[in-house]
Amino acid sequence: MVSGVAGHHDGIDALLADARSRLSRITPTQAWREVRDGTARLVDIRPAAQRAAEGEVAGVLDPWVIERNVLEWRLDPRQQASLPGVALGDRVIVICQEGYTSSLAADSLRSIGIERATDVVGGFAAWRDLGLPVARLRAA
Repeated sequence: MVSGVAGHHDGIDALLADARSRLSRITPTQAWREVRDGTARLVDIRPAAQRAAEGEVAGVLDPWVIERNVLEWRLDPRQQASLPGVALGDRVIVICQEGYTSSLAADSLRSIGIERATDVVGGFAAWRDLGLPVARLRAA
């Protein structure tokens, strides 16, 4: 529940629910199809240690790996630090480990003008559990 103070939420559950109310979240299979068909870009926001421990979306889908702390700067084409070729009209699908942080991140992207941003229900764990393409990182 959002309190009467603008921008103030009553805990993380309320903040998450508020963010998700603005998203059309998609299943891992839907995300895989969109990325495979070239209509969307998958962005993995998990930290390096988590990707090393859990695995990654297989490289054939060419996901962008952008850690959460720099996400908005890399995907906002108005920023000097943005990745080449990004546009506000891009379809961006954010994935994290379990689908919580990605909801907040996708909502943040929408708030800066990337209106087609969304996230994957269940995150990478659900992606992996469905048998979608996964790669293990090689030990350094």
